[in-house]
Amino acid sequence: MSRKIYVDQDECIGCGSCEGICPEVFQLNEETGKSEVIKPEGGPEDLIEEAIDSCPVEAIHWQE
Repeated sequence: MSRKIYVDQDECIGCGSCEGICPEVFQLNEETGKSEVIKPEGGPEDLIEEAIDSCPVEAIHWQE
């Protein structure tokens, strides 16, 4: 059972820190102004964990 990464759209404030840390997994949606996952199966786990830790509103989560 693999985990997937997701961004809670209700919590995201669109600061862009996750995209800055791990652009291969996250990007800012120009229409909503919020971050979205462009590669839900993930990427470099160390960078994803850094993005999770740097999110000021804790909007990034792993889904089991």
